[in-house]
Order: sequence, then structure tokens, then C-alpha cells
Amino acid sequence: MALSGWHRIPLKINNYNEMKKSKVTELDFIIDKFTNSIENVVTGDSFATEISIMTTKDLKTATKKNGWLFNWKNELKEPTRDIYKLTIVNNPSIIQGLISLEVKSDHVYMHLVESAPFNKGKTKMYSGVSGNLVAFACKFSFQRGHEGNVSFLSKTQLVDHYIKTLGAIHFGGRVMIIDTHAALKLINKYFQND
Repeated sequence: MALSGWHRIPLKINNYNEMKKSKVTELDFIIDKFTNSIENVVTGDSFATEISIMTTKDLKTATKKNGWLFNWKNELKEPTRDIYKLTIVNNPSIIQGLISLEVKSDHVYMHLVESAPFNKGKTKMYSGVSGNLVAFACKFSFQRGHEGNVSFLSKTQLVDHYIKTLGAIHFGGRVMIIDTHAALKLINKYFQND
């Protein structure tokens, strides 16, 4: 697999001391199922989704008090990051998942990915949320001129999971890269009609 555009990454991502200062989060989202939208776990029905920018109004529901793991209010304050919400078409008030992205000089970096509390665990309502959000990050990278290249830090125990499910490349340490080839596969799965 070609790593076009990634020749500068080791200087930027692998500087562990710099990353420790900026409080980097290791991601631990699970790709439960690849769907062409999101799918109701009980009925198998698929629901078309849309992704839009998160607003301060959305923060009322995306809180630790409501079962979210990350502090999305603090994330929204980060000036270099954009937070996007995944919702079902015609139901924009119920957030299915959130993603925090930062455009770097040659790729898009995923800071956080989280499914809504009701989309986690054995009793989750919808599958496909995390895959949908990661596919969006790849699409966003193409839109920003970065050939679909996306990077993130993985928890050590999930490195193999991301290699198998996302086609990600383990770049060393906990650094994972989704290159153009893998990005196109994800985009074609989730954004067939775009």
C-alpha cells in the first residue's frame, strides 16, 4: 500500500513528548458492523444518516451526566478542531455519535470518536455508528485535499482490530493511519449516493 503524502508524519505524530503536553487521547471505538447507514440492532432496518457540525445547543445532550465518556464541551472549545454529529435523516435532535477532527498540513487527525451511550454495549440500539463517523473523516480528508489520509492514536489492544476492520496501517507505537486506498473503501461503503 502506498503511503503517499505521509512522508512528513513521523516528525509530527511520533514526537511523543509533544503529544503528552497536548493531552492526546487514545481512541477505543469498536467497528461493530459495516452498514450503508446505521442499522437497528433488533429489527435490522437501515436508517439514512447525515453529518453536520455540532453546536453549543447539542452540548445539552452530549454530557457525561447523560452517559457520554468524553467532555465534548471542552472539545468544542478547542480552536483547531471541528466536532461533527451523526444523526438520522429527519431526526437531527438525537445524536447517534460524535467525532472531533483537526485538519493538519497533510492529513486529518481524529481526536475523539464516540457513539451515543444508547449505541454501546450489548443493549445498543444502532450498529454502524463508528464506521460511519470514520468514513466521514476520510471523506472530509479528501475534501480538504489530503487524499483521504487520516491518522489517530489507538489503544494498544485495538491496533489489530483497526487493521482488520478499517484497513488501517499500524505506523508504530499506537499511531494508526488510514491511507487513500482504505479511505476509498470506507467512503464507498457509507457514502454511495454522494
